[in-house]
Amino acid sequence: MIDEELIKEKGGTYKSFEPNGIIFREGTECVYYYQLIKGRVCWGNSNEEGKEFIQKIIEPGECFGELPLFDDEPFAADAVAIEKSLVLRLPKPDFLRLIKDFPDLHFQFSRMLAQRVRYEFFLLKTFALENPENRIQKLLFHLKSCHSNDGASPYLIKLTRQQIAYMTGLRVETVIRAIKILCEKQILSINQGKVFV
Repeated sequence: MIDEELIKEKGGTYKSFEPNGIIFREGTECVYYYQLIKGRVCWGNSNEEGKEFIQKIIEPGECFGELPLFDDEPFAADAVAIEKSLVLRLPKPDFLRLIKDFPDLHFQFSRMLAQRVRYEFFLLKTFALENPENRIQKLLFHLKSCHSNDGASPYLIKLTRQQIAYMTGLRVETVIRAIKILCEKQILSINQGKVFV
């Protein structure tokens, strides 16, 4: 999102996290801007019974946990490293000075936040109105449109069946069954257990 060198110049520091390492917890105070350099991070919620909902899987180059930077409320979700990850952190006051000094960055954040709100509307509509196969199909095609450079070639979905279940509010058994149906309809393909769109 923000040039790595600029973040470091303004006081940013690196922090590494092992798999399952907690970066921040829902309900805690935000003290940093976070940008993923290497690895993958799960940004989501869970309840007292351990049921999880994944808001987003963060890929290198993406920021996460940015809402409290702008509204001074606590974090709305947990951030946990899925694999060994390197995060660049910038203290919140330095981040706020940075976007004041570089107004173009503020516009980039506004656009990114609008895209994330639009994605949440997309998910709510899909969950409320679609059957499991359509929920999964729309989610996977959305991920392809966001991350694929050339929308034409097959795109590898880097999610487990369990993670897809957490992102769609479905049971993992339902996800497995729905993916099989989507493969039979030739909407998706599976090669060596990996799903391609």
